Amino acid sequence: MSKVICYVRESTSDQELGLEAQRTRLESECSYRGWSDPIFIEDAGYSARSLNRPGIQRALSMLAEGFASVLVVTKLDRLSRSVIDFAALLALAERQGWALVVLDLGLDLTTPNGKFVASIMASVAELERNLISERTRQALAVKRASGVKLGRPTQVPAHVREFITQARAEEYSLAQIADILTQKEIPTAQGGKRWYPSTISAILASK
Repeated sequence: MSKVICYVRESTSDQELGLEAQRTRLESECSYRGWSDPIFIEDAGYSARSLNRPGIQRALSMLAEGFASVLVVTKLDRLSRSVIDFAALLALAERQGWALVVLDLGLDLTTPNGKFVASIMASVAELERNLISERTRQALAVKRASGVKLGRPTQVPAHVREFITQARAEEYSLAQIADILTQKEIPTAQGGKRWYPSTISAILASK
């Protein structure tokens, strides 16, 4: 029989709603709804900036495998502080067929109203993604217009860059230049041993 997972999280900087307070609130909710023997999973000492936490990853695995069918949290920030991550969880829940319940929002994917609220939040997350993308594009355009070279600063020595430029001027192919540098055991910008045509192309384009 599928189970209900109660997820609790507390970071080292949290000042309220500790693990025990969350457990008490969730136990009360499960009792009210008739959800017996809920599984409690916790992440102690983890922030909600990402979903890269052992507890939530374990919970998501159990939900994906069908061992549990409902994930309950007391507050949205116990689960995630990122609207985009939260929207991804909503989409995952719908795709895999499990329900998410967030008590402070009154969000309950086991009900039609809850699914409607979730669709609105997903739309807000999509808007945020688009706004971030647009702000990034505009910022990059301003930098380009100011003559700022974008991307990681090159670490290729000047004499290597000169060799690449000269070899290209003599109509060596990108692959031939890469092979020569590899054979001469000249390290790449990242300290690698093998050069690739794409790397040569990027160096020439950055001049």
